Parts: sequence; structure tokens; C-alpha cells
Amino acid sequence: MKSGTGGGLRADALSTYDTVVMAVAGCGPAYTVAGTIPALIAAVGVASPAALLYCAIPVIGIALAYRQLGRVDPNAGAAYSWVARSLHPFLGFLCGWSLVVACTVFMASSTVPAGNATLSLVAPSLLGDPVLAAVVGSGWFLLMAGVVAYGARIGARALTVITAVQLVLLIGFAVAALLSDGSGTAFSASWFGFSHFEGQDAFVTGALIATFAYWGWDVTSNLGEETRRGSRGSGFGGVIGVVMAFLLFALVAVAVNVLMTPDAVSNSPEGLLIALGQQVWPGVGGTLLVLALLLSTVAMLETALIQASRTLFAMGRDRTLLPVLGRIHAKRHTPWVATAVIAVASGTLAIVEAARLEPGESLLSDAVSGVGLQVTFYYSLAGLGAVVVHRKLLRTSVSNFFLMGLWPLVGALFMLWILIESVASLSPSALTIGFGTLALGLLPMFAAWLRQRPYFERGRLDADRARAMDDSFGGAESDETHVVNLARSRDELLTDF
Repeated sequence: MKSGTGGGLRADALSTYDTVVMAVAGCGPAYTVAGTIPALIAAVGVASPAALLYCAIPVIGIALAYRQLGRVDPNAGAAYSWVARSLHPFLGFLCGWSLVVACTVFMASSTVPAGNATLSLVAPSLLGDPVLAAVVGSGWFLLMAGVVAYGARIGARALTVITAVQLVLLIGFAVAALLSDGSGTAFSASWFGFSHFEGQDAFVTGALIATFAYWGWDVTSNLGEETRRGSRGSGFGGVIGVVMAFLLFALVAVAVNVLMTPDAVSNSPEGLLIALGQQVWPGVGGTLLVLALLLSTVAMLETALIQASRTLFAMGRDRTLLPVLGRIHAKRHTPWVATAVIAVASGTLAIVEAARLEPGESLLSDAVSGVGLQVTFYYSLAGLGAVVVHRKLLRTSVSNFFLMGLWPLVGALFMLWILIESVASLSPSALTIGFGTLALGLLPMFAAWLRQRPYFERGRLDADRARAMDDSFGGAESDETHVVNLARSRDELLTDF
């Protein structure tokens, strides 16, 4: 797709393999193990694998919705564009706004942890100063901003290395923990059932925590315009990424429950990763898993920056925000202005917040909760939008009814339930981050609407377009490839690895 301010994004920059890597990296394996898994085990104990399983099912439904919508309209704005053309432009704009805000807040809140992880590896004596940690973390952030601005392809290659190191370390330590003599609970297959939840409140709490563990896979949908054969490949990496993330998180949750008691997990002064590493490999294990945490945080900074910059670019291209945000670098074909704006905003917010906080304090918990509200908001709308767009196809086959209708609908309703249930339990700060920043989006939205931007008058998405679109979106394909593609089923699972 072309931007009137410097050309279009580079088509065919990424393969499906690249998008799978990005989806897994976006979920932040080590980051989630360090922050989310301990909270989940503290809340529901040995029911943590079940919570991860029952939340993975609706999240996969949302991933399927993204895949189907990406086939109809491979768009850098993803939900921002799809919801506008399936439900209402106002809702679409708020989806885009909420994603940009969520990513910006998340990046700002993760800069200090990235700095602390770095200092713990190279200069432990300097730990405890949040401003210094923010400055060090901002160095990583600027490096990732440079990678993102340079091009999607080099960003994918960097994430491949980072993600591979994380997975090797986490899987290795998890398997070693399962084979060791732990002080926790002997494994039982019932951990994946409902029997270990102590009532509905415990299930709700576990669901709230587990849902956030999967956030980040949808970066693949924002790269639809840059993915090889965009209409066919868009969103598929997200589905595979969620499945892989579940398998990894469930493995680690089981290993931790076998190795440690819930009290030991909650009271680990140095964090779960270090405690797990030291028990499996005393002396070296903790350091290796801190390295995995640092790499995971850096990778999540990159994927969040990609999501935010592509969405902001799409909003600038549509002139719903400043048109300059839609500019593309003439040589690299990346949204360099949007990337720079997000990088500066996140870095500034991180340093300002670090200067305001006392040593030992953190904005992370409230930021995670506020981000979670916005994520469930745009996930649920995208899921509903997919059902609306494909409603005429639901009765044509059982697979269409299940994959285009029922499963995405269940995912959307689950996200709405999470959104409603979480409001009563969140702090005023988290609610301000979640709903306050979302309400701020009403100002630019109505300003763009009053200016009668074409975004608010677009036609509806047509699901039949996915079947008629050129399979070689973004580039020509050989005769041999064309013959192979024609022989494939319309609803195949793309295997462009």
C-alpha cells in the first residue's frame, strides 16, 4: 500500500517464519516467566497450568479473528482499520489509539526493568537507582528504535537470535527442574482441570493474570503489508505464536510448581528466575536466566515499538492524526517519523517516571493492569468485527462456522468478560492509565471526524475479497509457485517457512 508521503512499506520483507518468531518474542517468554508466572502461581497455585490453558483457548480465537481479517485487508493499522470497516470508524480509531497508548506505557514501564537487568549483570553495585536504570534501559530502547527504523527484515533477524537464546535457556532449565528433586508438589494431570481452583473468584483472578501473559503476538498483524503474500500470510504467525507461548508457559508453570512451593515463589527476594536458576544450577543458573530476562525485555521493547509505529503510521496515512506520521523513509521503506515519535515519547515518560519514583517503587504493576484493560478492549472489538465481516460465510461449512464465527466470538466475549470483571479490582492509577488515556483519544478522533477525513467514510470489509485477492500480494511469484498455490485449499494453513 502506498503512502502519499514517501511511498509504501517494503512488501515481502518478512516470511511466515519471521512472523512466528515475532509473535513468540512479542509474548516475552522470559519476561512473562519473571513477572506473570509468579503472580499466577501465588493466586491459584497448581491450577496455574489450567489457567494458562483456559485463557489460551479464547486468545487463539482472537488470533484466528486477526488472521481472517488480515486475509481480507492486510493493513499496518490492523484492528484500527478492521474495526472501523466492520463495526464503526469511531470504535476503529479508539482501537488504534488504545494500542498506541498501551505500547507506549508498556515500553516506558519496561525501560527501568531492562536497565536493572543490565546493571545486575555488569555492575550490581549500582542497582537501586531508578534514574540510572532508566537511562541504561533507554540505551537499549534507542538501539531497538534504530533496528526498527532500519527495516523489518533486520528486526526479524535480531529477534530470531534473541528468541532462540531465551527458549533454549527457559526450556533447558524447566526440563532440568522437572528432573530434579524439588520441594514443591508432585505433578498431576489434574493441574490442567478445574478441580484446583478454589471457587469462581480464584478462576477469575487466574484468568485476569494469564490473559496478559499472551499479549504481544498480534504484532504480526501490524506487519501484514510487509509479509510475503500478505493476504495469505497475514496473521498466521500469531496463531502459531500463541500456541508455542502456551506450551512454553505451561511447561515452566509445571516445573516451578514441582520445584518450589507457592510461598517460596512469592517470597523469592531476587525474583523467580534467579531462584529457579540457582536451584537448578547454583552459581551460574541465576545469571543465565537474568540474561534471558534482559533479552526478553529488549525483544518486547522492539515488538511493542513495531506495533505502535505501524499503527501510528496508518493513522497518519489516513490523516486521522498528523499526516507527517505517515511518512516513509525513501530508502528503508519504514515509518521513520512514527517510530521516532513513539521512541521519544516512551523514553521521556520512562525517565520522568523514574525521577519521580522512590528507590524500590515501580510503575510496572499499575501499567500492566492499565495496559490489560486497553488490550482486552481492542481484542474484543476485533473478534466481534471478524464475526460480522464473515457472517455470510458461516453457514457454508463447519470449519467456517467454527474458525470464522464461534471461536472468535467466544474469544471476544471472554475478553469483554475480563474487561468488566477487572474494573472493580484495579487501583485508581491503573484505571487512569486504562480508561483515562483511552478517553483522551476522543479529542483527536472528533477533530478528524469534523475535518471529514475519508477514514470515517470507508466502505465495509468484504470477506469475499480474501478469496479474490492476488496470492502474490506485494510481489510477483513464479509460474511454479502459482501452480502450487492454485492447488492448495482456500482455507489452508500457510506453510511459507
